[in-house]
Amino acid sequence: MTTTSTTAVAPRIVPLVVPPAGTDPAATDQMWGVLGMLRVQRAYEEAIWGYDDFVETPEVALALMHRREYSDRLTFLAVGGGAAAGADDVLAFADVVLPLKDNTHLAYLEVIVDPAYDVAALTRALVAAGERVARERGRTTVLLWSETPGELPAGDPAALEAPTGSGRIDARNPMVAALRDAAFVLEQAERYSVLRLPIVPALLDEHQTAAQRRAGADYRLVTWRDRTPEDRLEQFAALEQRMSTDVPQGELEMEESAWDADRVRYTDESIAAANRGYVLTAAEHVPSGTLVAFTQLQYPRDRDGFAFQEDTLVMKEHRGHRLGMLVKAENLRNLLEARPATARIHTWNAEENSYMLDINVALGFRPAGVVGAWQKKLG
Repeated sequence: MTTTSTTAVAPRIVPLVVPPAGTDPAATDQMWGVLGMLRVQRAYEEAIWGYDDFVETPEVALALMHRREYSDRLTFLAVGGGAAAGADDVLAFADVVLPLKDNTHLAYLEVIVDPAYDVAALTRALVAAGERVARERGRTTVLLWSETPGELPAGDPAALEAPTGSGRIDARNPMVAALRDAAFVLEQAERYSVLRLPIVPALLDEHQTAAQRRAGADYRLVTWRDRTPEDRLEQFAALEQRMSTDVPQGELEMEESAWDADRVRYTDESIAAANRGYVLTAAEHVPSGTLVAFTQLQYPRDRDGFAFQEDTLVMKEHRGHRLGMLVKAENLRNLLEARPATARIHTWNAEENSYMLDINVALGFRPAGVVGAWQKKLG
């Protein structure tokens, strides 16, 4: 987003007091901060993307705030107006997510600003608050992502190219300017893509048939919905752990994540707490009986217009058999069976991940924006 904000403010930065689980959203004396965050996020998403697909309901947002077994979460609000603040006084917010089981050197920071206000100034203030928490909690690296619709062409003087050599973001974005002022370094660019449905069935048939021919009899598909089968928990945990090492990460200081059956169960429960369902297709290596690839699509249960392409992985030692296309084509069929009214699917991939991007493009995904991955090492 390159538009300039319209209103300068001198906000107060205050911590969000998380209401008790199950609080009625109508209880505005307790819920004002949560409701204000969602209002800000909706204004932001609609301004840059034209839809609010990423905005949760108040009930879901509150439920997710109380799920803290694998990470802690602190939220700061930028508030205008007087001392008696309400939802309409929230101008911006920052979430600080602190992993508890692995990567305990990291703090993940998300900053979202109502574009009607001074994006750069509010970003700087909230980043400073997030950095203070990271230091207090002994974290040495802060990661943050910025979003820009579209992508500038190579050679554009406003283009900031990722050091991976793939992907460009707009340096005129006021959040980008604030991050550079705060000594964050751009490490990677991700392509945000959208698949507009319906998809031509013959296209899926063509890609899936060719992929199955390449995979041969050594691989077979396994599918499930909403909950991982008990006899697949350990194998799926191994896939998720490899997800943290086998995908491109540039120079981001992200270490291997620790996964086991309990974490898989917890993740399934978190998806349910978000009022989402999912369809998942995995590829089993028949000779070893081991899962070696998977892809997952999630969808909101209370809205039927969109879905999210979540993790996709093919283990390194099983690449070259077109398993990525095989599982993704089958899983699209599963989604259309479960949610036939789906109109669009969102996905994100590292710009240097050409293999996965080629699969997405072949299936009909088209670029919509670029997400910059920023890193700051705390001294």
